[in-house]
Amino acid sequence: MLPLEGIKILDLSRLAPGPFCSMMLGDLGADVLLVEAPADGKLAPALGPRGGDAEKAAAYNMMGRNKRSIVLNLREPDAREIFYQLADGADVVLEGFRPGVVNRLGVDYDTLKQRNPRLIYCSLSGYGQTGPYSQMVGHDITYISIGGALGMIGWPDQPPAIPMNIIADFAGGGMHAAYGILAALIARERTACGQYVDIAMSDGVLYLLASVAGGVLAGGASPGRGATVLNGSVPHYNVYQCGDGGWISLGALEPHFFVNLCKVMGREDFIPHQYDPSTRAEIALHFKKQFLTKTRDEWFDVLKQTDICAAPVYSLEEALRDPHNLARQMVVDVPHPTLGSVRHIGIGTKLSDTPGEVRTTAPLAGQHTDDVLHALGYGSEAVRDLRSRGIVG
Repeated sequence: MLPLEGIKILDLSRLAPGPFCSMMLGDLGADVLLVEAPADGKLAPALGPRGGDAEKAAAYNMMGRNKRSIVLNLREPDAREIFYQLADGADVVLEGFRPGVVNRLGVDYDTLKQRNPRLIYCSLSGYGQTGPYSQMVGHDITYISIGGALGMIGWPDQPPAIPMNIIADFAGGGMHAAYGILAALIARERTACGQYVDIAMSDGVLYLLASVAGGVLAGGASPGRGATVLNGSVPHYNVYQCGDGGWISLGALEPHFFVNLCKVMGREDFIPHQYDPSTRAEIALHFKKQFLTKTRDEWFDVLKQTDICAAPVYSLEEALRDPHNLARQMVVDVPHPTLGSVRHIGIGTKLSDTPGEVRTTAPLAGQHTDDVLHALGYGSEAVRDLRSRGIVG
């Protein structure tokens, strides 16, 4: 048994945060049906793979795995009627449009809850459904700017360092939305009613900064780039280049970790000065010189034998073949009907009794249209008619 088995989700989202949310829920057993839009007036996927490599692209599209697909032209009344029928039996609707789009399409929460009061409806947007920025366009870089994260990433006297889009899009957006949906599902067990879940990626970024914000709200200064213990101001919580050009990271925050680090670095006289600002430059310079004497992996072999908190700074390719990540099943083989087997990222949430599972690779757009419509009671002739009129694909 999978933990979300029996939960039906209609996914209207397009860009990364929404699909990541529904991937997480699908990995745990939810029945996720992608409701995809026609592109350029044709019944083809709006953002999905096209051309000769479409099947391979879908096979490796991890955010589409464990999902089915139907193409509906929601601008057409007959397509909206099909969507309403699907929503009548759904537990969750997920959408990622700018505020107001679903109202214009006629698939908004107020419309659907009249038909299905138990429906949980999640809107995932950049700045949320309310507030002065709600209609602004944005991407991860702008959300982490408004949320206060970008300003503290990087080195002093240099421009902010732009991280990959995992902070707002995936953590503050997709993961935050999955958490909100699960909370609403639990609440429904007690109230028998669904509800509206308003997820803003900018909210999610600020939420992730709760611990840091506590100090600022108490009257402290905002963390500057490279100015605090956790973002680069001290030598023992930092990154160093090694003799082969690779990098090693240190996280020796606790005094006993620092003691071990100083011993390995050959400078036990540094031990009393872990947080002494006057010695930071000297300690950092010594560490820099020492790390240049061995390769990254040689240093990792040395450091991991003692309690120091150190790790090699991996490329993604290296992370995908790391023995620990493989032992944790964070890379798995998934069977494919024509490609044999494809490799996917495994499931991060480890449950002892009801673990998640990668059951299928991503569908081609509209791959399950006929199956879905037949399940709603449409005969083959009716499906052919809907397809010929551009209602479904």
